[in-house]
Amino acid sequence: MTRLFLGLPAPAKLNLFLHVLGRRADGYHELQSVFVPIDLADCLDFERRDDGVIERTGDVIGDPARDLALRAAHALKQASGTPFGASIHVEKRIPAGSGMGGGSSDAATTLIALNRLWELHWPRDRLAALAVTLGADVPFFLGPGPALVEGIGERVTPLALPPSHYAVVYPQVAVSTAEIFGDPGLTRNAKPHIIAALSAAASDVSRAAFGANDLQAVVQRRYPQVQRALELLQPHGAPRMTGSGSAVFVAVDGEAQARAAVASLPAGWSGWAVRGLNEHPLAVW
Repeated sequence: MTRLFLGLPAPAKLNLFLHVLGRRADGYHELQSVFVPIDLADCLDFERRDDGVIERTGDVIGDPARDLALRAAHALKQASGTPFGASIHVEKRIPAGSGMGGGSSDAATTLIALNRLWELHWPRDRLAALAVTLGADVPFFLGPGPALVEGIGERVTPLALPPSHYAVVYPQVAVSTAEIFGDPGLTRNAKPHIIAALSAAASDVSRAAFGANDLQAVVQRRYPQVQRALELLQPHGAPRMTGSGSAVFVAVDGEAQARAAVASLPAGWSGWAVRGLNEHPLAVW
């Protein structure tokens, strides 16, 4: 039995658009978005333990008890009844509160890795049913690649997109998703798009020239750093915020243009030249 997996990636994502369709009776919001994984990733190591203990080391952001990788491991252990435990080490590169799904991606990579380490042999759809209880973005990171994501994140439909490059800027401010969705000024009546329309406009979708991010206006008003980041990327195209912020991105023609777009940022800010991935790095696991 394999006892060790080292250096497994947990890729970030960009929301190429994000529409808020309405508030549900349970208080959650009905969303429609296109997610694309990118080659900025956290890095996770896993070791199977025979004593049943689950421990988490490495970079920890916020309350350790709420860490999504740790919660995913405990949830899978409880649901499967396995006697095994695991040591999980996380090296973070995806900033918290950036809207790039770092914690959710860590959780998904944890489910994928422990499913193999513990020899559970669960199919992805069974893992996805558990994933949605951990967070709205987690099921996407179990999928094969770019996807249309609907509902509260539980409906994931793979979507073929052309190759793409993006410049991404993180203005060193964490945005609270709950705060943004609770803002009374948030628009909640966007029109849904059908898959056929998205497929026909795949090039526009990959360049974020399709739809909008309905959360962006609220975040810009509350966080001037996000407004400034959008202004800095404006000369390079049509920048857009990802998720509930605070990272913003712009689609560009190649790596050189992406690097140029993030070459001169305010002190302390982070920027990356990234590629959109046509396949999740662990898609075939």
